[in-house]
Amino acid sequence: MRHPATAAHRTPRPRSTRRAAGALATSALLLPLLGAAPSTARTAEASGLQQAFAAAAAEYRVPQSVLLGVSYLQSRWDAHGGAPSVTGGYGPMHLTDARTALAGAPHHSEGAEDPRGDLAREPLLPEAELPADSELPARLTTLRKAAGLTGLSAERLRTDPAANVAGGAALLAAAQRELGAPASEDPADWYGAVAKFSGAEDSATAASYANDVFQVIESGEERFTDAGQRVALAARPGLAPDTAQLGRAGLRAAKAGGAECPRTVSCEWIPAPYEEFGEGDYGNHDLGDRPRSQRIQYIVVHDTEGQWEGVLDLVQDPTYVSWNYSLRSTDGHIAQHVKAKDVAWHAGNWYVNSTSVGLEHEGFLAAPDAWYTEAMYRSSARLVKYLSAKYDIPLDRQHILGHDNVPGTSPATVPGMHTDPGPYWDWAHYFELLGKPFKATARASGGLVTILPEYAENRPAYTGCVDQGAACEVHGSSAVRLYTGPGTSYPLVKDVGLRPGGGPSTIDVNDIGARATTGQQYAVAGRDGEWTAIWYLGQKAWFHNPAKAPTAVSAKGKVVTATDGGASVPVYGVAYPEASAYPADVPAQPLRPLPYTLPAGQKYVVGDTVRSAYYYAVTFDTAGHRVVTGKDRYYEIQFGHRVAYVRAADVQLRSSAS
Repeated sequence: MRHPATAAHRTPRPRSTRRAAGALATSALLLPLLGAAPSTARTAEASGLQQAFAAAAAEYRVPQSVLLGVSYLQSRWDAHGGAPSVTGGYGPMHLTDARTALAGAPHHSEGAEDPRGDLAREPLLPEAELPADSELPARLTTLRKAAGLTGLSAERLRTDPAANVAGGAALLAAAQRELGAPASEDPADWYGAVAKFSGAEDSATAASYANDVFQVIESGEERFTDAGQRVALAARPGLAPDTAQLGRAGLRAAKAGGAECPRTVSCEWIPAPYEEFGEGDYGNHDLGDRPRSQRIQYIVVHDTEGQWEGVLDLVQDPTYVSWNYSLRSTDGHIAQHVKAKDVAWHAGNWYVNSTSVGLEHEGFLAAPDAWYTEAMYRSSARLVKYLSAKYDIPLDRQHILGHDNVPGTSPATVPGMHTDPGPYWDWAHYFELLGKPFKATARASGGLVTILPEYAENRPAYTGCVDQGAACEVHGSSAVRLYTGPGTSYPLVKDVGLRPGGGPSTIDVNDIGARATTGQQYAVAGRDGEWTAIWYLGQKAWFHNPAKAPTAVSAKGKVVTATDGGASVPVYGVAYPEASAYPADVPAQPLRPLPYTLPAGQKYVVGDTVRSAYYYAVTFDTAGHRVVTGKDRYYEIQFGHRVAYVRAADVQLRSSAS
């Protein structure tokens, strides 16, 4: 069976015949595509939204600090112009109405990418069938409940931020009544209600959510929203919430099992099956012995494009594929499926799979566009910090990759590589939560730049979020657009890997051919007024970088160039060993250059130096599995929007200042 093409994630392509036995529960969602009205002029005066919090708190007898703290963890007080989140949540309080979601294809069933990406095996192109409908959990239907409590229409709760805040206050007040607790003015007495508001079904997840809310209340917050309104929450140092209330919330005990997670998150173990199912076929991952056998050097950020329960069904299907962790949108809950020592099939590149951990963030298509919750951002950041410390993974954009930064393994696979989490993932905020905010590391005349637009104010136009060619809602973005000259009248730069025939790049939301994203670093190739040129895919690429509103900051580091006097050097999507390194019983893997070259005279930023390696694991019986390492060394470079690899012997390593 073939599913209808979905315009909002990738260019429609023929799908495979291999399908998963498990079915994705209702409303598979796609790339996080945000929508919001343009921000207004910022003002330091009390905003209408701040007044709405005060009014709702008074009407429903909820402490204003509690209402503000919950809203901050949901949306950072942003209204997103009435557009829903990745789980159909609306407004500052993230009131959920997931029935607005549209059915589509799950993440790894979409497009031509082979999630395993191992050229030693037949392509793995899974396909999952979607049921027509299923019962949604209560955490995805809170907007309807809020409508009943307030008497406000569902449409108004979705589109009017003040009404949305009132709906959230009504839900908190109802949760307090359900606990048999009085409408106290002391925020410390609302811990249980906050925990219930999360929609979590287990006590650990609810407690983790409530702890985050009260941490926000204790420390205080202040920011301008996406609509330009100033909202402030005064700090309450020393606030000690009544955590004993959680025992009266009627939640089940957590099932952490053997999950590898930090103590600061709620986490459970839902294993992906390692099973054989006939004719030498097995799934849905490979057993390994990392990091002893092979370095774990990457964390790959995905979106699930499916509702939580359906995603869990898929990852437990041996005929489907796998990833290491899933993260839930509404409350940040985490499930681990594949141990870090083992290799999940998720990134479409076997070299990256065998050296990475994959994180799938819950998301599905909700018209017109969608955004991620603060709860999930925070939970994800805590997990990434934990994995970084445990496996010595640097916290930078050369090692914390989006799926859209993973290269193809050969020229044939480049066009089919996935593009999530897309241009609306807030990489700047994510790295602030990681404790590694992006900033200038060199003088203004430095030879490198770190892409760093102001997310809320950076609003490039995109098409294809809902319908092919149709304009997306305007919203903040992590990406800048790249042109062949210093101005928007010039054509966009071309990506010969995406379009072997030489066709032009587009502004489609899934076209990464002329895009640089927050945190990525490039060598400066020229400057002209408000425009900066970088070396990108073997060419000069220009982006708007005005001094009054810069979209990049100066940086320093290591770069590679072609050897002196040498011709252009090949660029690879994997760092595999030389043929002589393979033992007799392991077939040498082809090392096919990608359809790009690194021309003489150009510079590209080095993210890491890696030793060549290939994990041979093509049978269910692990006796023949082994890691082949070679003498060749490679440099991982930021070559275009995706990373790539060049042989150290083909290039020279230099300081960016030289």
